[in-house]
Amino acid sequence: MKPGIPKGTRDFTPDQAIKRNYIFDTIRSVFTKYGFQPIETPAMENLETLTGKYGDEGDRLLFKVLNNGDYLAKADEAALENRDSNKLTASIARRGLRYDLTVPFARFVVMRQNELSFPFKRYQIQPVWRADRPQRGRYQEFYQCDVDVVGSDSLVYEAELAQIYDEVFTCLNIPVRIKINNRKILNGIAEAAGIPDKLTDMTVAIDKLDKIGADGVRKEMMERGIPETAVDRIETILKNTSLEALKSELAASETGLKGVTELETVFDYLSGLRINNELAFDVTLARGLSYYTGCIFEVQALGVQMGSIGGGGRYDDLTGIFGLPNVSGVGVSFGAERIYDVMEELNLFPADNPAGLKVLFMAFDEAAHRYAFRCLTQLRTAGINADIYPEPGKLKKQMKYANDRQVPFVILVGDDEMQTGKLALKDMASGEQVTLSVEEVVKRLRN
Repeated sequence: MKPGIPKGTRDFTPDQAIKRNYIFDTIRSVFTKYGFQPIETPAMENLETLTGKYGDEGDRLLFKVLNNGDYLAKADEAALENRDSNKLTASIARRGLRYDLTVPFARFVVMRQNELSFPFKRYQIQPVWRADRPQRGRYQEFYQCDVDVVGSDSLVYEAELAQIYDEVFTCLNIPVRIKINNRKILNGIAEAAGIPDKLTDMTVAIDKLDKIGADGVRKEMMERGIPETAVDRIETILKNTSLEALKSELAASETGLKGVTELETVFDYLSGLRINNELAFDVTLARGLSYYTGCIFEVQALGVQMGSIGGGGRYDDLTGIFGLPNVSGVGVSFGAERIYDVMEELNLFPADNPAGLKVLFMAFDEAAHRYAFRCLTQLRTAGINADIYPEPGKLKKQMKYANDRQVPFVILVGDDEMQTGKLALKDMASGEQVTLSVEEVVKRLRN
């Protein structure tokens, strides 16, 4: 059998996994600094939990999991005979792989509402699955790093999430543009254009602006049944670049004006505070997911061709679907896979990762090998990432292994080292070799 993996998935080498953990650890450190707590949810959810939460396009991208055992035993025979996959799915698959972390989080909150203190601030770093067409920066299995607050309407959290985006990407040295809009403004645009019943069609089309351009968006809106006069009005409104200018455009829409006021409040919270990256209002930002109701975010990396590397927003009643109404939430997600690809392309990973192997012991004979093992244990106890070549003997073979592992230092142990208690520490980059005690080796490697 020829080995292989499913399309849209990837293996990760030790070097790649170390880099990915660097991203996760950086993100996690910022999340915890802002008072968020970790949770985890299952890879599989009941299909009824997932369906209907992401819009029509999202539902089509759900991975379904066949029922256990003879999954055709209780299949809908009429659907099977008619090759009706939609009806058949309901009878042969009751579970699906999670599409994102937000909907499972809403389900989690409802199930544990009596155990949680509100507002509840959580973060979650886990994989999700989407049956999307694989391409650069887009995979069928990928990690999301989510941070959410539920149980408060306060716009201070929108301001806080903007700060979190700014701080994480500053720590990762990725220059970004953080875009922000409000779904109420989009509602107002639909009302101003006379098509409040076509809001979803309008936002789905606008959300594709970066992919298909203004002409493509216009064509799609008309194909979705939006009249040409309404499309003209929408295009006119979308040319506005400031909140102040929108006030006159949306004067007849109470909802639209409320969206403008909410964004002004967020920017007021951040006024005078240091933001390292660009934070900009973008009226064309739509976010295709149907559960957003307030402020929405999207992050673009600068200096590289890549889709969004983060996004999110306010959802006022996602928990209501599961029986807990009127609990507002807001959150954002970091696209770990795209962040990794951006950092690789821009060469942003640190050369000396603290998770990497720092030093390798080498021994010339069996007695030296046992002595080296005791010294190795002392270094590990001191918190130094250290290892030992498993067999004493030929130095050339051991050095090749050290080079293959890209270990920055090696320690050579022989008769002299055992007699003096001093270790020969060699810098693999410079070739410099010094003789030090175990304590001195620890001090030097820590520095």
